[in-house]
Amino acid sequence: MRAVTRAVLTKRGITSGSTTNVAVSDGVAKERVDAVVIGAGVVGIAVARHLAVEGRRDVLVLDSAPSFGTGTSSRNSQVIHAGIYYPSDSLKARLCVRGRDLLYEYCSARGIPHSQTGKLIVATSPSGIPKLGQLMDRASLNGVVGLRWLDGSEAQRMEPNLQCVKALLSPLSGIVDSHSLMLSLLGDAESAGATFSYNSTVIGGHVAGDDSSSSSPSLHLHVVQTRVLEEEDPDGEAPIRPELVLVPRLVVNSAGLAAWAVARRLSGGLDGATVPPAYFARGCYFTLSNTRSPPFSRLIYPLPEDGGLGVHVTLDLDGQVKFGPDVEWIHGLDDIPSFLNKYDYSVDPNRAGRFYPEIRKYYPALKDGCLEPGYAGVRPKISGPRQSSGDFVDFSPANESLHTVGEKLSSNFVAKELCACIQSGGDCSIYVQLLSAWHLCMQGEDTHGVPGLVNLYGIESPGLTSSMAIAEHIAARFLK
Repeated sequence: MRAVTRAVLTKRGITSGSTTNVAVSDGVAKERVDAVVIGAGVVGIAVARHLAVEGRRDVLVLDSAPSFGTGTSSRNSQVIHAGIYYPSDSLKARLCVRGRDLLYEYCSARGIPHSQTGKLIVATSPSGIPKLGQLMDRASLNGVVGLRWLDGSEAQRMEPNLQCVKALLSPLSGIVDSHSLMLSLLGDAESAGATFSYNSTVIGGHVAGDDSSSSSPSLHLHVVQTRVLEEEDPDGEAPIRPELVLVPRLVVNSAGLAAWAVARRLSGGLDGATVPPAYFARGCYFTLSNTRSPPFSRLIYPLPEDGGLGVHVTLDLDGQVKFGPDVEWIHGLDDIPSFLNKYDYSVDPNRAGRFYPEIRKYYPALKDGCLEPGYAGVRPKISGPRQSSGDFVDFSPANESLHTVGEKLSSNFVAKELCACIQSGGDCSIYVQLLSAWHLCMQGEDTHGVPGLVNLYGIESPGLTSSMAIAEHIAARFLK
């Protein structure tokens, strides 16, 4: 067992003689490591795998939970997205299309349960047809192939229980067993030497010189056993003494719902202006019961709504039908409860009353009493209510030159402007807001100034689809 694991599991007793990479200061062990990934969700695991397999890095993955994939990664629709919905030239669109191809290839090669079911995006009234046209145009710009128009009658021949006036058929959409995917990626990472340490929470960090390795400043991560947070300070009121300090060359903050809390606690170098706003959307799923056979063989999606893709039909690999998620904007948690994932995941059976009328817009044969509570998830976002996927946040007339760039403004351009702003010591909030319009934010040292740190914010749908592409992008963008 690695020295870092021993250190995390014991409060005392590590001496500098236990390993050449470990020192003890004021009773707290300090270890130099190569690369740390915070968070063992599907994206964190994919990043760890890529770093270990392709980058030949010595990787340590820390997660506060007792196992991998216990957060957003296990509480979603398990859909492989084609890349239809996202603004053209956005990082989200590019990573979805690339990740989709990587995911299908990987699942086929490894025998991971998945199915390219196809998806119908439906307009249930004439007023929705122009919106379908916009999705078609966007998909074309994103390089999504095979998408085609269907009349309502043609769509109904494919899915007899469906009611719509027009539809888009997406043959590249599908479903995947996310647990099997994560287990395979994790196995690859461990085979390449990566170590996974569960019940281990990064509670903060600081930037300082490291006398044991070099005089240049480096990020020091503060780590404790998760039980310390539950037993000693569940409300996050009193300062918590770290049990272990890690000094890595590279840190990828892939903590999902807790990514903002981790970033806020990295003092001594992190500019608060670079941390994007945090929003959280809770969504419930209901399963279909009292049916002899599934009413649909494909995914059925209504037009997107504020904060999500609408209450849609998803299938699991056993053919069970699920409807969801809905959107309930909720407040985030304080730091410690966020680390412990104390979000409410219960499903109120009474919420089914809101599902029936939405589902019956495209599935009118749905009978009363057929919906049973399934599960719930929380999506981390960097854009909030009424900010659609292509929207920009308002900013002052002083930045009118940026406003005139309009929809042609790219996330790469904004990121470069943000870096220049930080270096000049100016007000950078506008650039952070603009980056939020892409609903995905990856920040490296050139953005926030912390050595070796990559922050991932707002990794929601299509995070599962994009996971391997996100890992590839991080390696190419931040590890040159």
